[in-house]
Amino acid sequence: MTTPSARIRENLDHPLIDGDSHIIEYTPVLMDYIRESGGEDAVTDFRSNMRGGNMGPGWYQMNWDERRDNRSIRAPWWALPTKNTLDRCTAMLPKLYHSRMDDFGLDYAVLYPSTGLAFHSVINDEYRQLACHAYNEYAAAAYAEFADRMTVAAVIPLHTPEEGIRELEHAHSLGLKVAMIPSFVRRPVPRVAREYPELANQVFWLDNLSIDSEHDYDPFWAKCIELGFPVAAHSGGMGFHDRSSISNYMHNHMGHFAAAGEVLAKGLLMGGVTYRFPELRVALLEGRAINGTRLYGDIVGRWNKRNPAGLENLNPANIDLEQAQELFKQYGDDLTLAKLEQLPSALGVGGHDIPTDVRNDFDAMGVVKAEDIRDRFIPNFYFGCESDDPLACTAFNRKANPFGEQVRAIMSFDLGHWDVLDMGHAAAEAYEQLEHELITEEDFRNFAFSFSVQLYAGTNSEFFAGTRIEGEVGAELAGPGS
Repeated sequence: MTTPSARIRENLDHPLIDGDSHIIEYTPVLMDYIRESGGEDAVTDFRSNMRGGNMGPGWYQMNWDERRDNRSIRAPWWALPTKNTLDRCTAMLPKLYHSRMDDFGLDYAVLYPSTGLAFHSVINDEYRQLACHAYNEYAAAAYAEFADRMTVAAVIPLHTPEEGIRELEHAHSLGLKVAMIPSFVRRPVPRVAREYPELANQVFWLDNLSIDSEHDYDPFWAKCIELGFPVAAHSGGMGFHDRSSISNYMHNHMGHFAAAGEVLAKGLLMGGVTYRFPELRVALLEGRAINGTRLYGDIVGRWNKRNPAGLENLNPANIDLEQAQELFKQYGDDLTLAKLEQLPSALGVGGHDIPTDVRNDFDAMGVVKAEDIRDRFIPNFYFGCESDDPLACTAFNRKANPFGEQVRAIMSFDLGHWDVLDMGHAAAEAYEQLEHELITEEDFRNFAFSFSVQLYAGTNSEFFAGTRIEGEVGAELAGPGS
């Protein structure tokens, strides 16, 4: 039976790329790779490390007093579909997935982990590196046969740039070609770790791999470009202060991917990484298009008011104290006039000055005009949004977005997880925004094809070589009229 998505694909003159779906790892086989990498003890120790942390399964063994006392965050539960057995097994079996892609209306899919999503965030150095190494061996072996229509992202740890480079080179040797990195690294606050070591894993700061980072990650970004790896972040923000309910998973879930992705995107942008490495392509996945649209508008709006010249409008030294005193005398009430001698301090006159070398928050970006922000943001950042995202259209609104741009939203189905109840309907859901006249045919082409090509082939023109859509991608990269 032809699915709604297959019927949509039949009427399009361009391929459909799923920029972010998920495999469900068959853990008995994955554990074999863990065992091969670290021995029998590694399997036991690995499982123990993966259960650690405030979001682990311990929540379900606690009573309510213990949950409140520990502020144990409600972890995800029933996170995978079950009623549709065919779809559930499809996400676990590469051969079955490959055989059904026409049913999904898909020409190509970039696949991300499920169990492996957290591997690069394991605190223990040994098991973090072991887990990522073993996962990449597993993924490369399981999916290599089906490279004409799919590829699996490599899991890259980044507690240090050196470990990231090592695993990136390993992934490259396996034929993997997308680097899934953490959006941030949780690091202990030095003073707390020094004076209260038992709290080191509970009191932390988020290293965004750029601004104020503990390490210089430029060698890692350079290696990504050298090896042709686009970078994707799929970290979660559950556990952030505003997403730490001890009782409600959905409360913690809403917006958490967007919040985590924003940590990385703001760091790379304002830390000047996309200025120093303009070829770098970064995907922030499952955050929905509106998050990218808001971030783009936010940074341009703030530059317009707080660029170096604009800051002079805020400098307290500009205040005409004599005029201010006259206005207060003329319009102030009795209580105000009784304290008129405090007016200079209330206005900030004569207060501490801000050194000139720390005034420009945009300095690392190399920005001299607002259009430079566009050039550091638009070609570098790609925002994954799922087929049922009702606000994907905001990314394509040239009338609203600064400089008439379209934020690079990419169609991302999240196949394999709980929000997709029928894999054969996802593309049809995405197409509804065109049917409802919220976007144009050109917009949908960008969403479903062109922007994913820019992301995944932007640093590696051979990314789609040997795939089903090699010809269409080649024409897209060559540009109109070629």
